[in-house]
Amino acid sequence: MVCAAAGLCLFAAACGSSKTEDATSVGAALPSSAAKTATVTVAKAINRAVAAAVETTGSFVARDVSEVGPQTAGRVVETPVDVGDFVKQGQVIARLENRDSQLRVEQAQAAESQAEAGVRQAQSRIGLGGAEQFNPNNVPEVLAAKSALDSANAQAKLAEADAKRFEALVNTGDVSRSAYEKIRTQADTAVAQASSVRQQYEATLNGARQNYQGVMTAQASLSGFKTQTAIALKAVEDTLIRAPFAGFISARPIAVGQYVALTSKIATVMRIQPIRLELQVQEGNASRIKAGNPVEASVPSYPDRVFKGTVTAVNPAVDPNSRSFTVVAEFSNSDTALKPGMFAKSRILLAGSTAGIFVLKTAVITDATTNSSQVFFVRDGKARVAVVQLGVAEGDQVQILTGIAADATIVLDNLKDLYDGETLVVKTTLGGA
Repeated sequence: MVCAAAGLCLFAAACGSSKTEDATSVGAALPSSAAKTATVTVAKAINRAVAAAVETTGSFVARDVSEVGPQTAGRVVETPVDVGDFVKQGQVIARLENRDSQLRVEQAQAAESQAEAGVRQAQSRIGLGGAEQFNPNNVPEVLAAKSALDSANAQAKLAEADAKRFEALVNTGDVSRSAYEKIRTQADTAVAQASSVRQQYEATLNGARQNYQGVMTAQASLSGFKTQTAIALKAVEDTLIRAPFAGFISARPIAVGQYVALTSKIATVMRIQPIRLELQVQEGNASRIKAGNPVEASVPSYPDRVFKGTVTAVNPAVDPNSRSFTVVAEFSNSDTALKPGMFAKSRILLAGSTAGIFVLKTAVITDATTNSSQVFFVRDGKARVAVVQLGVAEGDQVQILTGIAADATIVLDNLKDLYDGETLVVKTTLGGA
Protein backbone atom coordinates (compact mmCIF):
# COMPACT_ATOMS: atom_id res chain seq x y z
CA MET A 1 0.00 0.00 0.00
CA VAL A 2 2.81 2.35 0.83
CA CYS A 3 4.43 1.58 -2.52
CA ALA A 4 1.17 2.19 -4.38
CA ALA A 5 0.69 5.52 -2.65
CA ALA A 6 4.23 6.51 -3.45
CA GLY A 7 3.68 5.56 -7.10
CA LEU A 8 0.54 7.64 -7.31
CA CYS A 9 2.40 10.58 -5.83
CA LEU A 10 5.18 10.24 -8.38
CA PHE A 11 2.63 10.00 -11.27
CA ALA A 12 0.76 13.05 -10.03
CA ALA A 13 4.00 14.95 -9.74
CA ALA A 14 4.97 13.94 -13.23
CA CYS A 15 1.61 15.02 -14.63
CA GLY A 16 1.79 18.33 -12.79
CA SER A 17 5.22 18.92 -14.17
CA SER A 18 3.97 18.27 -17.74
CA LYS A 19 1.05 20.73 -17.42
CA THR A 20 3.35 23.37 -16.00
CA GLU A 21 5.65 23.05 -18.98
CA ASP A 22 2.69 23.32 -21.43
CA ALA A 23 1.38 26.37 -19.68
CA THR A 24 4.80 27.95 -19.72
CA SER A 25 5.09 27.21 -23.41
CA VAL A 26 1.68 28.79 -24.25
CA GLY A 27 2.37 31.73 -22.01
CA ALA A 28 5.60 32.38 -23.86
CA ALA A 29 3.82 32.39 -27.24
CA LEU A 30 0.99 34.82 -26.29
CA PRO A 31 3.24 37.74 -25.33
CA SER A 32 5.02 37.31 -28.66
CA SER A 33 1.72 37.78 -30.61
CA ALA A 34 0.48 40.64 -28.41
CA ALA A 35 3.76 42.48 -28.81
CA LYS A 36 3.51 42.74 -32.64
CA THR A 37 4.56 46.27 -33.71
CA ALA A 38 4.86 48.34 -36.91
CA THR A 39 7.65 50.74 -37.70
CA VAL A 40 6.28 53.91 -39.29
CA THR A 41 7.05 57.47 -40.28
CA VAL A 42 4.82 60.14 -38.79
CA ALA A 43 4.26 63.88 -39.05
CA LYS A 44 2.14 66.45 -37.30
CA ALA A 45 -0.88 67.75 -39.14
CA ILE A 46 -0.38 71.31 -40.36
CA ASN A 47 -2.72 74.11 -39.35
CA ARG A 48 -2.91 77.15 -41.60
CA ALA A 49 -5.37 79.72 -42.86
CA VAL A 50 -7.41 78.83 -45.95
CA ALA A 51 -9.88 80.89 -47.92
CA ALA A 52 -13.38 80.79 -46.48
CA ALA A 53 -15.63 78.68 -48.66
CA VAL A 54 -19.00 76.98 -48.87
CA GLU A 55 -18.81 73.30 -49.79
CA THR A 56 -21.70 72.00 -51.91
CA THR A 57 -22.59 69.79 -54.86
CA GLY A 58 -24.41 70.24 -58.12
CA SER A 59 -24.65 69.27 -61.77
CA PHE A 60 -23.39 70.86 -64.95
CA VAL A 61 -25.96 72.01 -67.50
CA ALA A 62 -25.62 73.50 -70.98
CA ARG A 63 -25.39 77.30 -71.21
CA ASP A 64 -28.11 77.26 -73.87
CA VAL A 65 -30.22 74.47 -75.39
CA SER A 66 -32.22 74.92 -78.59
CA GLU A 67 -34.68 72.47 -80.07
CA VAL A 68 -34.29 73.54 -83.70
CA GLY A 69 -37.39 73.25 -85.88
CA PRO A 70 -38.09 74.08 -89.57
CA GLN A 71 -39.52 77.36 -90.87
CA THR A 72 -41.50 75.45 -93.48
CA ALA A 73 -42.78 71.95 -94.06
CA GLY A 74 -41.02 69.71 -96.58
CA ARG A 75 -39.04 66.60 -97.33
CA VAL A 76 -35.50 66.24 -95.96
CA VAL A 77 -32.88 65.89 -98.72
CA GLU A 78 -29.66 66.30 -96.69
CA THR A 79 -28.44 66.05 -93.09
CA PRO A 80 -24.81 67.26 -93.15
CA VAL A 81 -24.29 66.98 -89.35
CA ASP A 82 -24.68 64.21 -86.79
CA VAL A 83 -24.78 63.81 -83.02
CA GLY A 84 -21.57 65.03 -81.39
CA ASP A 85 -20.62 67.40 -84.22
CA PHE A 86 -19.66 70.98 -83.41
CA VAL A 87 -21.52 73.56 -85.50
CA LYS A 88 -20.96 77.26 -85.97
CA GLN A 89 -23.73 79.84 -85.76
CA GLY A 90 -25.65 79.84 -89.03
CA GLN A 91 -24.21 76.52 -90.22
CA VAL A 92 -26.68 74.35 -92.17
CA ILE A 93 -27.78 71.31 -90.17
CA ALA A 94 -30.45 70.06 -92.58
CA ARG A 95 -31.80 70.83 -96.08
CA LEU A 96 -35.37 70.46 -97.33
CA GLU A 97 -36.50 70.02 -100.92
CA ASN A 98 -36.75 73.50 -102.53
CA ARG A 99 -37.77 72.92 -106.19
CA ASP A 100 -41.15 74.66 -105.83
CA SER A 101 -39.58 77.56 -103.98
CA GLN A 102 -36.94 78.02 -106.67
CA LEU A 103 -39.62 78.14 -109.39
CA ARG A 104 -41.51 80.81 -107.46
CA VAL A 105 -38.29 82.81 -107.20
CA GLU A 106 -37.76 82.65 -110.96
CA GLN A 107 -41.37 83.70 -111.57
CA ALA A 108 -41.08 86.64 -109.17
CA GLN A 109 -37.77 87.74 -110.66
CA ALA A 110 -39.24 87.72 -114.18
CA ALA A 111 -42.16 89.89 -113.05
CA GLU A 112 -39.73 92.23 -111.32
CA SER A 113 -37.66 92.60 -114.50
CA GLN A 114 -40.79 93.43 -116.46
CA ALA A 115 -41.75 96.07 -113.91
CA GLU A 116 -38.27 97.60 -114.11
CA ALA A 117 -38.66 97.90 -117.88
CA GLY A 118 -42.00 99.67 -117.34
CA VAL A 119 -40.35 102.18 -115.00
CA ARG A 120 -37.60 102.91 -117.52
CA GLN A 121 -40.16 103.37 -120.28
CA ALA A 122 -42.20 105.78 -118.18
CA GLN A 123 -39.06 107.72 -117.27
CA SER A 124 -37.96 107.96 -120.90
CA ARG A 125 -41.26 109.55 -121.87
CA ILE A 126 -40.42 112.53 -119.69
CA GLY A 127 -36.65 112.41 -120.26
CA LEU A 128 -35.89 111.32 -116.72
CA GLY A 129 -32.74 109.33 -116.00
CA GLY A 130 -32.55 106.55 -113.45
CA ALA A 131 -30.98 108.63 -110.67
CA GLU A 132 -32.31 112.10 -111.60
CA GLN A 133 -34.82 114.13 -109.60
CA PHE A 134 -37.94 115.03 -111.55
CA ASN A 135 -38.18 118.64 -112.80
CA PRO A 136 -41.01 119.23 -115.29
CA ASN A 137 -39.16 122.19 -116.84
CA ASN A 138 -36.44 119.77 -118.00
CA VAL A 139 -38.83 117.62 -120.04
CA PRO A 140 -37.99 118.01 -123.77
CA GLU A 141 -41.58 118.86 -124.77
CA VAL A 142 -41.79 121.44 -122.02
CA LEU A 143 -38.46 122.92 -123.06
CA ALA A 144 -39.69 123.26 -126.67
CA ALA A 145 -42.98 124.84 -125.54
CA LYS A 146 -41.09 127.24 -123.29
CA SER A 147 -38.84 128.25 -126.19
CA ALA A 148 -41.87 128.88 -128.41
CA LEU A 149 -43.46 130.93 -125.64
CA ASP A 150 -40.35 133.04 -125.21
CA SER A 151 -40.23 133.68 -128.97
CA ALA A 152 -43.92 134.62 -129.13
CA ASN A 153 -43.54 136.96 -126.15
CA ALA A 154 -40.57 138.62 -127.84
CA GLN A 155 -42.47 139.09 -131.08
CA ALA A 156 -45.50 140.50 -129.25
CA LYS A 157 -43.30 142.92 -127.33
CA LEU A 158 -41.61 144.09 -130.56
CA ALA A 159 -44.94 144.50 -132.34
CA GLU A 160 -46.34 146.49 -129.40
CA ALA A 161 -43.33 148.80 -129.50
CA ASP A 162 -43.78 149.42 -133.24
CA ALA A 163 -47.44 150.21 -132.70
CA LYS A 164 -46.61 152.80 -130.07
CA ARG A 165 -44.00 154.44 -132.32
CA PHE A 166 -46.44 154.61 -135.22
CA GLU A 167 -49.06 156.07 -132.90
CA ALA A 168 -46.67 158.94 -132.08
CA LEU A 169 -45.93 159.53 -135.78
CA VAL A 170 -49.64 159.65 -136.58
CA ASN A 171 -50.06 162.44 -134.04
CA THR A 172 -47.31 164.49 -135.73
CA GLY A 173 -48.66 163.79 -139.21
CA ASP A 174 -45.58 161.90 -140.37
CA VAL A 175 -47.47 158.59 -140.88
CA SER A 176 -50.88 157.98 -142.28
CA ARG A 177 -53.57 156.52 -140.05
CA SER A 178 -54.00 153.54 -142.35
CA ALA A 179 -50.37 152.60 -141.89
CA TYR A 180 -50.77 152.90 -138.12
CA GLU A 181 -53.89 150.73 -138.13
CA LYS A 182 -51.98 148.04 -140.02
CA ILE A 183 -49.16 148.06 -137.44
CA ARG A 184 -51.68 148.07 -134.62
CA THR A 185 -53.39 145.00 -136.00
CA GLN A 186 -50.08 143.17 -136.31
CA ALA A 187 -49.28 143.99 -132.66
CA ASP A 188 -52.64 142.72 -131.45
CA THR A 189 -52.16 139.53 -133.50
CA ALA A 190 -48.69 138.95 -131.94
CA VAL A 191 -50.08 139.40 -128.41
CA ALA A 192 -52.92 136.97 -129.14
CA GLN A 193 -50.48 134.48 -130.59
CA ALA A 194 -48.23 134.76 -127.49
CA SER A 195 -51.25 134.08 -125.28
CA SER A 196 -52.04 130.97 -127.31
CA VAL A 197 -48.45 129.74 -127.07
CA ARG A 198 -48.57 130.28 -123.32
CA GLN A 199 -51.63 128.05 -123.07
CA GLN A 200 -49.84 125.39 -125.10
CA TYR A 201 -46.82 125.66 -122.78
CA GLU A 202 -48.96 125.25 -119.65
CA ALA A 203 -50.73 122.25 -121.19
CA THR A 204 -47.38 120.64 -122.03
CA LEU A 205 -46.14 121.32 -118.49
CA ASN A 206 -49.24 119.69 -116.98
CA GLY A 207 -48.84 116.73 -119.32
CA ALA A 208 -45.23 116.24 -118.12
CA ARG A 209 -46.43 116.23 -114.55
CA GLN A 210 -49.10 113.67 -115.38
CA ASN A 211 -46.50 111.51 -117.10
CA TYR A 212 -44.40 111.65 -113.92
CA GLN A 213 -47.37 110.26 -112.02
CA GLY A 214 -47.15 107.32 -114.41
CA VAL A 215 -43.50 106.90 -113.42
CA MET A 216 -44.47 106.86 -109.75
CA THR A 217 -47.16 104.28 -110.46
CA ALA A 218 -44.64 102.11 -112.31
CA GLN A 219 -42.16 102.45 -109.44
CA ALA A 220 -44.84 101.42 -106.91
CA SER A 221 -45.60 98.38 -109.05
CA LEU A 222 -41.89 97.55 -109.17
CA SER A 223 -41.67 97.82 -105.37
CA GLY A 224 -44.49 95.29 -105.05
CA PHE A 225 -42.76 92.84 -107.39
CA LYS A 226 -39.51 93.24 -105.43
CA THR A 227 -41.40 92.33 -102.27
CA GLN A 228 -42.75 89.22 -103.97
CA THR A 229 -39.21 88.29 -105.01
CA ALA A 230 -37.97 88.75 -101.43
CA ILE A 231 -40.77 86.52 -100.12
CA ALA A 232 -39.91 83.86 -102.69
CA LEU A 233 -36.22 84.03 -101.78
CA LYS A 234 -37.08 83.70 -98.09
CA ALA A 235 -39.10 80.57 -98.91
CA VAL A 236 -35.94 79.11 -100.47
CA GLU A 237 -33.86 80.18 -97.45
CA ASP A 238 -36.41 78.58 -95.12
CA THR A 239 -35.58 75.18 -96.62
CA LEU A 240 -32.13 75.52 -95.02
CA ILE A 241 -32.27 74.77 -91.29
CA ARG A 242 -29.36 76.54 -89.59
CA ALA A 243 -27.78 76.41 -86.14
CA PRO A 244 -29.00 79.33 -83.98
CA PHE A 245 -25.64 79.54 -82.17
CA ALA A 246 -22.30 77.77 -81.98
CA GLY A 247 -22.55 74.50 -80.08
CA PHE A 248 -22.73 70.73 -80.22
CA ILE A 249 -25.43 68.56 -81.76
CA SER A 250 -26.87 66.39 -78.97
CA ALA A 251 -29.78 64.95 -80.96
CA ARG A 252 -30.79 64.72 -84.61
CA PRO A 253 -33.96 62.66 -84.88
CA ILE A 254 -34.64 63.21 -88.61
CA ALA A 255 -33.28 61.38 -91.66
CA VAL A 256 -33.08 61.92 -95.42
CA GLY A 257 -36.42 61.27 -97.11
CA GLN A 258 -38.48 62.08 -94.03
CA TYR A 259 -41.28 64.64 -94.34
CA VAL A 260 -41.19 67.21 -91.56
CA ALA A 261 -43.90 69.60 -90.41
CA LEU A 262 -43.58 72.95 -88.65
CA THR A 263 -43.89 71.12 -85.31
CA SER A 264 -41.11 68.62 -86.07
CA LYS A 265 -37.74 68.71 -84.28
CA ILE A 266 -34.76 68.78 -86.61
CA ALA A 267 -31.93 68.76 -84.05
CA THR A 268 -30.93 69.80 -80.54
CA VAL A 269 -28.02 72.24 -80.28
CA MET A 270 -26.27 72.75 -76.93
CA ARG A 271 -23.88 75.56 -76.03
CA ILE A 272 -21.32 74.25 -73.53
CA GLN A 273 -18.63 76.89 -73.98
CA PRO A 274 -19.15 78.33 -71.43
CA ILE A 275 -20.98 75.72 -69.38
CA ARG A 276 -23.10 76.29 -66.27
CA LEU A 277 -22.96 74.59 -62.89
CA GLU A 278 -26.17 74.65 -60.86
CA LEU A 279 -25.50 74.34 -57.13
CA GLN A 280 -27.87 73.87 -54.22
CA VAL A 281 -26.74 75.92 -51.21
CA GLN A 282 -28.29 75.87 -47.74
CA GLU A 283 -30.22 79.00 -46.83
CA GLY A 284 -27.83 79.85 -43.98
CA ASN A 285 -25.29 80.97 -46.59
CA ALA A 286 -27.71 83.25 -48.44
CA SER A 287 -26.08 86.45 -47.22
CA ARG A 288 -22.54 85.28 -47.99
CA ILE A 289 -22.79 84.39 -51.67
CA LYS A 290 -22.85 87.04 -54.37
CA ALA A 291 -22.42 87.15 -58.12
CA GLY A 292 -18.70 87.26 -58.89
CA ASN A 293 -17.59 84.81 -56.16
CA PRO A 294 -14.94 82.39 -57.48
CA VAL A 295 -15.94 78.72 -57.66
CA GLU A 296 -13.75 75.62 -57.71
CA ALA A 297 -15.24 72.34 -58.90
CA SER A 298 -14.09 68.75 -59.32
CA VAL A 299 -15.73 65.86 -61.15
CA PRO A 300 -15.14 62.09 -60.87
CA SER A 301 -13.95 61.91 -64.49
CA TYR A 302 -10.95 64.14 -63.68
CA PRO A 303 -10.05 63.38 -60.04
CA ASP A 304 -6.76 65.31 -60.16
CA ARG A 305 -8.12 68.43 -61.84
CA VAL A 306 -9.76 71.51 -60.33
CA PHE A 307 -12.00 73.57 -62.62
CA LYS A 308 -12.38 77.27 -61.91
CA GLY A 309 -15.48 79.34 -62.57
CA THR A 310 -17.45 82.33 -61.31
CA VAL A 311 -20.88 82.77 -59.75
CA THR A 312 -23.10 84.48 -62.33
CA ALA A 313 -26.53 84.26 -60.73
CA VAL A 314 -28.05 83.70 -57.29
CA ASN A 315 -31.70 82.70 -57.07
CA PRO A 316 -33.38 85.04 -54.57
CA ALA A 317 -35.99 82.40 -53.62
CA VAL A 318 -35.38 79.59 -51.11
CA ASP A 319 -37.02 76.21 -51.70
CA PRO A 320 -39.30 75.67 -48.67
CA ASN A 321 -38.90 71.88 -48.89
CA SER A 322 -35.10 71.59 -49.03
CA ARG A 323 -34.38 74.95 -47.33
CA SER A 324 -31.81 75.66 -50.06
CA PHE A 325 -31.44 78.07 -52.96
CA THR A 326 -29.87 77.73 -56.40
CA VAL A 327 -26.54 79.29 -57.31
CA VAL A 328 -25.39 79.30 -60.95
CA ALA A 329 -21.71 79.43 -61.85
CA GLU A 330 -20.13 79.56 -65.29
CA PHE A 331 -16.96 77.80 -66.45
CA SER A 332 -15.18 78.63 -69.71
CA ASN A 333 -14.83 74.92 -70.60
CA SER A 334 -12.53 75.78 -73.49
CA ASP A 335 -11.46 72.14 -73.90
CA THR A 336 -15.06 70.81 -73.49
CA ALA A 337 -13.91 68.49 -70.70
CA LEU A 338 -17.05 69.29 -68.73
CA LYS A 339 -20.27 67.75 -70.05
CA PRO A 340 -23.90 68.53 -69.23
CA GLY A 341 -25.16 66.19 -66.52
CA MET A 342 -21.80 65.69 -64.80
CA PHE A 343 -21.96 65.63 -61.00
CA ALA A 344 -19.56 68.03 -59.31
CA LYS A 345 -18.26 68.79 -55.85
CA SER A 346 -17.58 72.48 -55.52
CA ARG A 347 -16.30 75.22 -53.25
CA ILE A 348 -17.71 78.72 -53.46
CA LEU A 349 -14.87 80.95 -52.24
CA LEU A 350 -15.84 83.77 -49.92
CA ALA A 351 -14.09 86.83 -48.55
CA GLY A 352 -11.81 86.23 -45.54
CA SER A 353 -10.19 83.02 -44.32
CA THR A 354 -10.60 80.18 -41.81
CA ALA A 355 -8.24 77.75 -40.04
CA GLY A 356 -7.66 74.49 -41.89
CA ILE A 357 -5.99 71.14 -41.07
CA PHE A 358 -3.79 69.67 -43.82
CA VAL A 359 -2.03 66.30 -44.23
CA LEU A 360 -0.04 64.71 -47.02
CA LYS A 361 -2.17 63.07 -49.71
CA THR A 362 -0.18 59.86 -49.26
CA ALA A 363 -1.48 59.60 -45.68
CA VAL A 364 -5.06 59.24 -46.89
CA ILE A 365 -6.59 55.88 -47.77
CA THR A 366 -9.63 56.17 -50.06
CA ASP A 367 -12.08 53.33 -50.65
CA ALA A 368 -13.37 53.78 -54.20
CA THR A 369 -16.32 51.44 -53.63
CA THR A 370 -17.73 53.51 -50.76
CA ASN A 371 -16.11 56.82 -51.69
CA SER A 372 -14.90 57.16 -48.10
CA SER A 373 -11.49 58.19 -46.80
CA GLN A 374 -9.53 57.46 -43.63
CA VAL A 375 -6.19 58.20 -41.99
CA PHE A 376 -4.18 56.59 -39.19
CA PHE A 377 -3.04 58.75 -36.30
CA VAL A 378 -0.97 57.95 -33.20
CA ARG A 379 -2.50 57.89 -29.74
CA ASP A 380 -0.78 56.34 -26.68
CA GLY A 381 1.77 54.63 -28.93
CA LYS A 382 -0.89 52.81 -30.95
CA ALA A 383 -2.37 53.26 -34.41
CA ARG A 384 -5.90 54.63 -34.44
CA VAL A 385 -8.01 54.87 -37.58
CA ALA A 386 -10.25 57.88 -38.31
CA VAL A 387 -12.80 58.31 -41.07
CA VAL A 388 -12.27 61.79 -42.48
CA GLN A 389 -13.98 64.22 -44.82
CA LEU A 390 -11.64 65.72 -47.37
CA GLY A 391 -11.55 69.36 -48.41
CA VAL A 392 -9.50 71.27 -50.94
CA ALA A 393 -6.26 69.80 -52.33
CA GLU A 394 -3.20 72.03 -52.53
CA GLY A 395 -0.11 70.53 -54.12
CA ASP A 396 0.82 67.31 -52.29
CA GLN A 397 -1.46 68.14 -49.35
CA VAL A 398 -5.18 67.83 -48.75
CA GLN A 399 -7.42 69.53 -46.23
CA ILE A 400 -9.18 67.45 -43.58
CA LEU A 401 -12.55 68.92 -42.73
CA THR A 402 -13.63 66.44 -40.05
CA GLY A 403 -12.28 63.36 -38.31
CA ILE A 404 -9.00 64.36 -36.63
CA ALA A 405 -7.81 66.93 -34.12
CA ALA A 406 -5.72 69.90 -35.13
CA ASP A 407 -2.62 68.55 -33.30
CA ALA A 408 -2.92 64.94 -34.51
CA THR A 409 0.21 62.93 -35.35
CA ILE A 410 -0.44 61.29 -38.71
CA VAL A 411 1.06 58.00 -39.94
CA LEU A 412 2.58 58.40 -43.40
CA ASP A 413 3.66 54.90 -44.51
CA ASN A 414 2.90 51.17 -44.20
CA LEU A 415 -0.78 52.10 -44.22
CA LYS A 416 -2.02 48.92 -45.89
CA ASP A 417 -0.51 46.72 -43.18
CA LEU A 418 -1.81 48.71 -40.20
CA TYR A 419 -4.87 47.95 -38.14
CA ASP A 420 -6.60 49.90 -35.41
CA GLY A 421 -4.89 49.41 -32.06
CA GLU A 422 -1.58 48.14 -33.43
CA THR A 423 1.50 49.15 -31.43
CA LEU A 424 3.75 51.52 -33.32
CA VAL A 425 7.45 52.15 -33.38
CA VAL A 426 8.20 55.59 -34.86
CA LYS A 427 11.36 55.48 -36.96
CA THR A 428 11.11 59.04 -38.34
CA THR A 429 9.18 62.13 -37.37
CA LEU A 430 8.91 64.68 -40.13
CA GLY A 431 8.54 68.38 -39.51
CA GLY A 432 4.91 68.36 -40.58
CA ALA A 433 2.59 67.22 -43.25
